[in-house]
Amino acid sequence: MEERSRVVYETALPRIFRDETEGPIRLPEDWDFLPAGDPGITRRLKALGPCWKLVFRFKNRLQSKGLFAPKANIEEARRQVESERENPAYEKKLNAARQKRAQKQAEYVEDFEAAVLQYLNFHPQYEALARKLAAAVTKHATPVGSGTVARTERIPLSERVKAAVIAWMRHQTSDYDQLQIEHVKGRRREVRRDIAQISHQILTAYRKGEPRPEDCPLRLALKEIPNS
Repeated sequence: MEERSRVVYETALPRIFRDETEGPIRLPEDWDFLPAGDPGITRRLKALGPCWKLVFRFKNRLQSKGLFAPKANIEEARRQVESERENPAYEKKLNAARQKRAQKQAEYVEDFEAAVLQYLNFHPQYEALARKLAAAVTKHATPVGSGTVARTERIPLSERVKAAVIAWMRHQTSDYDQLQIEHVKGRRREVRRDIAQISHQILTAYRKGEPRPEDCPLRLALKEIPNS
């Protein structure tokens, strides 16, 4: 049978894996495993022929452990990548890519913080507080690999900003992290929704320029952040 690329799951039996479309299948004898972790070798291996992607489910998402492929292909992929990386031009290309990513990240951080300020739209008397809040939310939400909603490109920037502000306030201006929430379907979502409503009320008061007490949760949370 001609091998093809597929996604497989582990079973309790050695060299037996589960394919969602065909059921249990045996790993070919001349195949070996390449652990995930080196994207360059992984891409090169996929280009050399069929691979089995070994996955597991984590928090309702599929995560990759690595690839199964003919042992000769794995060795060839490693040889090609190592040879390429020994070339001085590779390091130059790598540095250029790093600089490009750093520049792109810096621009995104700047745009995100400006969008947070626009979303907050605090009354002029609270401008300093708005800027401090925007900086705090941006610092938390925008790092590469943070996994926050700010790194999700599937939704518009305005929606990312709104979600990031409410998420920051949920953790910093409420007792959400200390709550013992019962394991009932939908209960955690309900608690988060209630806290979000309170957060929106706080933001609205600052937008209108209403007097806010010194023990306002937002004021207290921002006091804990050193001035830059």
